Amino acid sequence: MLRIKMAYTLVQETGTQAQLDNPLFDMLAAIHQTGSVAQAAQRLGLSYRHVWGALRKWESQLGSDLVVWNQGRGARLSGFGEKLLFAEQRAKARALPELENLRAGMEREFALAFDPEVHVLSLHASHDLALSRLKQYTEREARLHLNLHFCPSMESIEAMSCGECLLAGFHVSEDRAPGSLTQKAFKKLLKPGRHKLINFLTRQQGMMVAAGNPMRIAGLADLKRAGVRFINRQPGSGTRLEIDQMLAREGIDSGSVMGYDNTETTHLAVAAAVASGAADVGIGIEAAAAQFGLDFIPLGREQYYFACLKETLDTPAVIRLRELLRQQQWLEAIGNMPGYNAQSSGEVAALRKALPWYAFRKPRGRAGADTGGQAAADARVPATQ
Repeated sequence: MLRIKMAYTLVQETGTQAQLDNPLFDMLAAIHQTGSVAQAAQRLGLSYRHVWGALRKWESQLGSDLVVWNQGRGARLSGFGEKLLFAEQRAKARALPELENLRAGMEREFALAFDPEVHVLSLHASHDLALSRLKQYTEREARLHLNLHFCPSMESIEAMSCGECLLAGFHVSEDRAPGSLTQKAFKKLLKPGRHKLINFLTRQQGMMVAAGNPMRIAGLADLKRAGVRFINRQPGSGTRLEIDQMLAREGIDSGSVMGYDNTETTHLAVAAAVASGAADVGIGIEAAAAQFGLDFIPLGREQYYFACLKETLDTPAVIRLRELLRQQQWLEAIGNMPGYNAQSSGEVAALRKALPWYAFRKPRGRAGADTGGQAAADARVPATQ
């Protein structure tokens, strides 16, 4: 059985992302994408001879062919090669949030060791591909170090309210109707007068299917079709909440969805499951589908916010973050990421306007009653109830 050995490298470039890179899988991915050893070598900046020799060496060690040749059509991965590549992609997609958390903790300590004056801003947040770019951007532009810890949306808000971090990153769908699952989940966590919201970005949520959409999936109703295998998100995640809300709105019983209880923990892991053939469809963001070359069926947009305590808005690190988010350079930094829009990034959003269930009615039978009384009462309820 193969064993995994991990190590890390200290580098100066802020653009280096935390990845579990391995030359073998870089080569397999390039061959899978190009259908040619020569083009794969060119893409990786290596010689044909180097790639060919490395593949032969790995085939000898693993005891199986990684590449097969088609007459007149170049090379493609063998069945074993594809299985190995997709297994690595799925495992890596699951591990990346925890790896990012580990890296963030180490980088925070190094940042303070090298520069005691650097601003450190703690952020617990639901996983999003743009957050890694934001971290690089703030460090490069303003010596603002984001101590980024990935965890589910509601867990992030609870951590912020308990003082474990200054900002909490979470997302909500466009469907914020009274009585919705979104209201039930978030109303008890965020309170007018106590919390504020900062716009981060909007992103496109939808169904991810294999390239060419071989199952001819057109919408949520197709999840009930016989033979359609679904891959879900884990309970407690913001996306799982949105999935359950969409199914309820469409009148789809979860028991009729094959694979409803099969879950992954990130958008990338869901995309990897679909790309590997382990599932036919999953729900996630467009950027994740694009990263794995999947077709994407839009279902709606969602807003990603940073929540904080009211007094946190006036701290130097948060003021600087909001300034950076409003810069044109930030819009350009994520301009090539499919499905994202950051036009209102950095703006403070009123809780009652952003989340409309905070619009309270006057109590019946009390003409002229103070409509803010219920809001004030709610504001006194602990945010982690």
